[in-house]
Amino acid sequence: MSVINLKSSPALLVAASLVTSSLAPFAIATPSQAQSSFSDVQGSWAQPCISELSQRGIISGYPDGTFRPNNPVTRAEYAAMVGKAFPNAARVRAAARFVDVPSTFWAYSAISFASQTGFLSGYPGGVFNPSQNIPRAQVLVSLTSGLNYTPTQPVATVLGIYADASAIPGYAQAGIAAATERRMVVNYPDVRYLNPNQLASRADVSAFLCQALASTGQVASVIPAQYIAGRGAIAEQKAQIVAGTSIPVSYTAAQGIVIRPDETVDLTVTVAADVRDSSGAVAIPAGSQVVGQLVPIQGGSQFVARSVVINGRSYAINASSSVIQTTKKLRDPSLTKILGGAALSTGVAAIIGGTSGDRLHNAGNLILAGTVGAAVGANQGRNLGSAIRDAAIGAALGAGAAAVTGDRTVTPKKVITGAAAGAAVGGAIDRGTVGEVVVINSSADLNLTLNSSVTIP
Repeated sequence: MSVINLKSSPALLVAASLVTSSLAPFAIATPSQAQSSFSDVQGSWAQPCISELSQRGIISGYPDGTFRPNNPVTRAEYAAMVGKAFPNAARVRAAARFVDVPSTFWAYSAISFASQTGFLSGYPGGVFNPSQNIPRAQVLVSLTSGLNYTPTQPVATVLGIYADASAIPGYAQAGIAAATERRMVVNYPDVRYLNPNQLASRADVSAFLCQALASTGQVASVIPAQYIAGRGAIAEQKAQIVAGTSIPVSYTAAQGIVIRPDETVDLTVTVAADVRDSSGAVAIPAGSQVVGQLVPIQGGSQFVARSVVINGRSYAINASSSVIQTTKKLRDPSLTKILGGAALSTGVAAIIGGTSGDRLHNAGNLILAGTVGAAVGANQGRNLGSAIRDAAIGAALGAGAAAVTGDRTVTPKKVITGAAAGAAVGGAIDRGTVGEVVVINSSADLNLTLNSSVTIP
């Protein structure tokens, strides 16, 4: 039978594999070469599946003992993998001859077998493109085509469980619906997002193969249930996070933040670990952004969250940190080291720059004064407040994004990385009074507690 035309088969574009090395032998390792553990998947969500497939000789790793789960896969590699996963698949058509797959090519037999069994096809003109990487949608269509799965429910209804269903290509919709019904779709870290056009990683394809084998009864599913889309997922797609849930966060731009006790500062932080709902599913993946403000309270400061951004979508939340009451005088010698790795609010920059407190504005900005501490240390013979002031002003001026203007107002427009050139300016403006600041530990003080329950749709 001739190669199926591009417009006539949803499986036409499909094929990939698990080993992305250009060294083809690793894609067709025998069971005796398989490893039961790899140094870079320990504790990973995909570790049980990768171990299962390795023990069965379906996948293998690299000579250095790694698996490289985030690497993409190629069409030729997938042909080798699917052949080992389903060696008894029925041949449903004649082998196609691909102009770019000579008989001497390492995966020639695997590609021929996968073509005959319906797991993959080529492109118009008899082209296979064996080295082309493959998106997730095409891998799923490949598996449902080879296993002859079709959806039993309306396609639109099944695909409605995915928040990004509109991104699924037309040719892939029926196949992905069938894969969803068979619980073959694995979405990490958020089960609601299919990411159909994202290149499939080695971990992705491992997970799809594990679930495909489970659908045929050859293995038990070893994928964590919260990452498997399938029947019942429509009712589960809204994550319920109850009041009192902890949200660990960190401000990765600096080791600390220094602000005035009476100051309100806009702040965006990063979720440091997955936050799960009451069913154990990931509701807020690590790496999501939390947007809020540092606000004055009880002589200190508190981080109040207003929204969380998950996969580019913003959701309102009501969460806050504990009250942060660690304060220091600007003349406190211990503040020198803190400033060296801290982000300074424009309010603090105004204090140490001699700017009048009642003329302060733009307090929502931060200056990353990474070298301020070193500059202060180099000015041991000077007044500490003066040296800090000059270093902070120099950091702003050196970045070209802030200045002490004629009306004596610090006006930075963005977060900037400081250069301590200003430490050489000298103490031209000493306020005569010493300000007090709140010192915030970026990795510990900003952790949030949800004040009211929230639904993430």
